[in-house]
Amino acid sequence: MKRVLVTGASGFIGKHTTAFLEAAGYEVHAVSTAASPAQLETATFKWHQADLLDPAKVAAVVRTVKPSHLLHLAWYAVPGKFWAAPENLQWVNASLSLMQAFHGEGGRRVVMAGTCAEYDWSYAQCSEASTPCQPATLYGVAKHATRLLLEAWARQTGMSSAWGRIFFLYGPDEYPARLVPSVISSIVDGKPARCTHGEQSRDFMYVEDVAAAFVALLDSDVEGNVNIASGHPALLKDIVYAIADQLGRRDLVELGAIPANPADPAALVADVSRLRDEVGFVPQYPLQKGIERTIESFMAGQKK
Repeated sequence: MKRVLVTGASGFIGKHTTAFLEAAGYEVHAVSTAASPAQLETATFKWHQADLLDPAKVAAVVRTVKPSHLLHLAWYAVPGKFWAAPENLQWVNASLSLMQAFHGEGGRRVVMAGTCAEYDWSYAQCSEASTPCQPATLYGVAKHATRLLLEAWARQTGMSSAWGRIFFLYGPDEYPARLVPSVISSIVDGKPARCTHGEQSRDFMYVEDVAAAFVALLDSDVEGNVNIASGHPALLKDIVYAIADQLGRRDLVELGAIPANPADPAALVADVSRLRDEVGFVPQYPLQKGIERTIESFMAGQKK
């Protein structure tokens, strides 16, 4: 049986990967820094606790599990802080230590999570083959450096590797201040949903689709950079209105109520040709359906 070690398995994306991995025939070993979450272990799913910033503890987990595959999603991701946080440097080192430990125990294929922040955002559409990488933040630089080192190490050792560049995502349990949950919360509370002008074009993908895309990439033999996105960009105002319409309160939307960040590009969308044609992955949740499920989850949480 294929055996995978998943980091960040209790996170926004990671917690959705378990079912997809088991369905693909993997024995899943999830590692978390804190105590193991409440998710029950099964014959094909186990939790491990380790500080991922401690190379010795990481090596011990890898030695115990002896995974054939590695899905590395963990990183410092505190909203509003991660762009410039010095912790990004720690996670470069942690990722490299994990990579070396994995290879040392006979690991065959590794997939790590990258970011669209690696690209030069002066290009409206980002293609793995043609868009230059020119990250403007410490976070983007740290991810890009990790990717370069992973590729070099994989070439030198013969290990199979791929790098999934995440664009924009949304879904249940997202950080409350982010666009989709903040608009849902405001409208449900009967308060104005104050937004920027909303003319920015972005490629949003439902979180379960993001998780499924990473599993599909891991289970393929595709190597190198792969954009993880829906391929269906939308204006932010259209996303906001889709939420408001499902809740029946378009009147609460206030576009232009807050200033847009002048550094934000007008358009930032993904070329998903590699994900679609080489990995063979097609998202299952169009925007309307994803928003519907996100609202349903929010409302269910309100009733608890």
